Amino acid sequence: MASVVFYFQVHQPFRLRRYTIFDSDTNYFDDFRNEQVLRKVAGKCYLPANKIILELCKAHKGLFRCSYSITGVILEQFQKWTPEVLDSFKQLADTGCVEFIAETYYHSLAFLYNRNEFIAQTMKHCQFMEDMFGQRPRIFRNTELTYNNDVAKVVEDMGFDAILTEGADHILGYRSPNFIYNPPNCARLKLLMKNYRLSDDIAFRFGNRGWAEWPLTAEKFTNWVDQINGNGYVCDLFMDYETFGEHQWEDTGIFNFMRAFPGMLLATKKNEFLTVSQAVGRYPPVGEVDVPHMISWADTERDLSAWLGNSMQSNALHDVYSLADDVLATGDQILIADWRKLLTSDHFYYMCTKWFADGDVHKYFNPYESPYDAYINYMNILDNVRARAAAIKGR
Repeated sequence: MASVVFYFQVHQPFRLRRYTIFDSDTNYFDDFRNEQVLRKVAGKCYLPANKIILELCKAHKGLFRCSYSITGVILEQFQKWTPEVLDSFKQLADTGCVEFIAETYYHSLAFLYNRNEFIAQTMKHCQFMEDMFGQRPRIFRNTELTYNNDVAKVVEDMGFDAILTEGADHILGYRSPNFIYNPPNCARLKLLMKNYRLSDDIAFRFGNRGWAEWPLTAEKFTNWVDQINGNGYVCDLFMDYETFGEHQWEDTGIFNFMRAFPGMLLATKKNEFLTVSQAVGRYPPVGEVDVPHMISWADTERDLSAWLGNSMQSNALHDVYSLADDVLATGDQILIADWRKLLTSDHFYYMCTKWFADGDVHKYFNPYESPYDAYINYMNILDNVRARAAAIKGR
C-alpha cells in the first residue's frame, strides 16, 4: 500500500511600500497592496480550496487527510483582512484529518545567519499554531524546503519528530523519494523527501496543454500513484497551496481534479492518505541520506541561488541580520516585529536576476519593476530601521 502524503505551503509576505532615502515614516509595509493581493488569492484559492478539502474530509469519513504549514506572516494578514479564511482553516483543524506543521514564523532564511533567531522564530510559530488550531506541531519544514545535515541536527535537538525537504536527484541518486530516511548524526529524526515529479505534475504542468500527459485526470494520476506499490511506502506530494486556483486557474479543471482524486484513489483499496505525522509513525526509515550542502525546492538547480545568487541579495541579507543584536536589545516590540518582517525570504527573491529578462515565475506577485528597484527600496528601509535602533539605544 502506498500512502499519499499531501503537504501544502500557505504563505504571503508583507510587501514593502515604495520608500525613498528622504522617507522617515516607520510604516514600511504596503497595506493597500497586501490586502488587495490577499483578498484576491483568498477568493481564487484559499476559500474554495478549503471548502473542497473540508468536503473531502467529511465525505470520506476521515480517510482523506493532508498537512499544511501556514506562515505567521500570512496568519497575521488573515486576522487583519480575511478572518473568514482563518475560520475556514479552523474548521479543517476541527475535522481531525488535517495536520499543521512548523516552520520559521517569518518564512525566513534565519538558519543561515542566526541560529538563535531561527530557533526563536520556530518556537514562536509553534506557539501560534497551538493558539490558532489547538495543535503543537511535531513536524518541521524549513523555508522553501531549505535543508542540509546541520538543519536536521538542530531540528532534532528542538524536539521535532521529522523534517521535510526536496527529493533532489543529485542527492538521492539511485534511491527513491518514496521511502522515509534518516539524516546522518541524528538519533531519531526522520526525513521525508518530496516526489517532485508527481508533485510538479499537479503544481506546474496541470494546465499546460503542450504537456504530453495533458489532460491530467484523477484516474491517470491514481494509476501513477499505484505504480509506487512494491517500490516505496509513501508518495510525498508537496506544493504551494496557491496551486489551486491561483497558479492553476479554476478553468484548468484543477478544483474538479482535487474533488475527484481522493475518491478515485480510495476506491482502489490499494492506497490511502496520511498526514505527515501518521506516515512518520507508520513507516521505519530505510537508510541514511547525506546532504552536506544546502538544497531547496526552488527552480531546477534545487539550491539557494534564488535568494543568494547575486551581490545585492548577499549584501541585503548580511546587513539585515547584522542588525539583530542592536534591534533585539532595544526591547521595542514594534521595531522588532518590523525588523523580523524584513527577514521574510520573498524580499530577497524579488532581487533575483537569474531569469529576469525572461519574465518567469520570479515576477509572480512581484511589486517591483526590476530586482534593482527591490534592492534599493529594501536598503532604504533598512537604513531607517538602523536609525530607529540607534535612537532608542541613545536615549
